[in-house]
Amino acid sequence: MQVPAVPEESSEHFFEGVEKLLEVWFDESAMPTGDLRNITRNQWEDLLRHVKCEIISFAQNEHIDAFLLSESSMFVSRRRWILKTCGTTTPLKCLEQLLQLAEVEGYSVITDIFYSRKNFTRPEVQNSPHKGFYEEVTYLDSIFPEGRSYCLGSINQECWYLYTFSRPVDGTGGELQLKQQQLMQLPDPVADPDQTIEILMQQLDNDVMALFSKDKFATGQEVTQSSGIDLLLPQMHIDDFLFDPCGYSMNGINANGEYMTIHITPEEKFSYVSFESNVALDNYTRLISQVIKTFKPGKFIVTIFANKSSLAYETMKELEIEYSTLSNWQRTDMQCCNFPSYNLLFAQYSRGKSS
Repeated sequence: MQVPAVPEESSEHFFEGVEKLLEVWFDESAMPTGDLRNITRNQWEDLLRHVKCEIISFAQNEHIDAFLLSESSMFVSRRRWILKTCGTTTPLKCLEQLLQLAEVEGYSVITDIFYSRKNFTRPEVQNSPHKGFYEEVTYLDSIFPEGRSYCLGSINQECWYLYTFSRPVDGTGGELQLKQQQLMQLPDPVADPDQTIEILMQQLDNDVMALFSKDKFATGQEVTQSSGIDLLLPQMHIDDFLFDPCGYSMNGINANGEYMTIHITPEEKFSYVSFESNVALDNYTRLISQVIKTFKPGKFIVTIFANKSSLAYETMKELEIEYSTLSNWQRTDMQCCNFPSYNLLFAQYSRGKSS
């Protein structure tokens, strides 16, 4: 995460590294030629004022636009929009403007929305409507009355919140169409493969965190190479930024339109690192191990979303079995959820006694 040297409303400096992640998919059936990437930079900048963050860098290829923000990242593809912001930002406040911008591009129907975050370290410093998950759900329900909210993990310790809404692709006839398919034994409509892995890390190694400071390096590119971040997914084109006096953010995009993003809050008292990618792999165990070895956390959470068309859809059980056998890590919690189109794996790990 980015760490501006500005204290919150407290005598002691603190920065909330935990991000709020918002992902929206639009139905393209009514407008096959629609494209969210037609929205201009000025329009995005105006939208982000509601969030209380700014664009600091930009990269793109033929499939995806990647914006590095003062507080994390934004990714825009043809019909999918992702916003991930840390600190005391207010991403839900830009939803209505997003829907207006999308409608101009011909997208009037949302097919899927996902809003998720880990529990905050200090929820009392957040701004409305993010002072608590109940407030966030109430806000989202006012826009999506049929949405659903969940909490995975231990609600009185470490947990991960999720709000999701999915609409049948054909709008009002989805249930009838599904019953007809079942009666006729027809296959479900094939969706585009989609998957997302997040690794949320805390209690980071002090020597590793010391790299992400202007005392050590002058540029983001230097620390990207020195830390080994560039080796995690080598096919990614990286856009990185090292904040002053400390903190780091990067976006990576590849030729397939896949992305990765890392944000680092390095201060010892509230160190936090997040890794996220939608890269399609048939097993994420190796990638998780690489990320953990790079940052050396004391504890971490893994979440994996995968739809039925994804390589990762059938491999979550393998990840559960394989990663639980790795040395020095104790799995303290694990939950699996089956949604109509997606599977979700949530797992929590801490250092074993032998480490």
